Amino acid sequence: MSLRVWALIVLAGYFGWREFLRAPVSAELAAHKGYTITELEPYTETLRVLSTESYSLGRESDLSPIDIAAGWGPMADPSIYKQFQISQSGRWYYWQTDHFPIPRREVETHSSNIHIVPATPAIAKALEKVKPDELIDVDGSLIEVRANDGWHWKSSLSREDTGAGACELLLLKKISIEER
Repeated sequence: MSLRVWALIVLAGYFGWREFLRAPVSAELAAHKGYTITELEPYTETLRVLSTESYSLGRESDLSPIDIAAGWGPMADPSIYKQFQISQSGRWYYWQTDHFPIPRREVETHSSNIHIVPATPAIAKALEKVKPDELIDVDGSLIEVRANDGWHWKSSLSREDTGAGACELLLLKKISIEER
């Protein structure tokens, strides 16, 4: 074999391996990486996607390749949520507004950052298609994840909390995007 053929084989192997490492780990594969997933309570909801953020670095991205900032109730109403500037960074969801169209507490209790753990590779692929402003139907469970070395990550179980620890950690088993 020529040097050129060997170089192509090595490059193909390198890029294939790199893509494998970047691929989200589905819940069904999590145990092979030393994680235990415990379902805490069912979670079924219709949500407005306010923003999405993908992650590929950090331990959490092994399980959750995407966060969705989501709204429900009044925060799913375009005439309300479009009055907010929404962003995500570092696994946090941020919002700001010059004028509150609804009380601040309603914003806090009707929107959240949701760390999504896809249950299967097909769910992981479906997540790649989710865009801001879409209504999505999600079905799964709020979860706690533990690793063999003592690391853990646990979902909030309340709609009333804010700040650190208030995000949902969702094992997503089913998702559908509603037609516009």
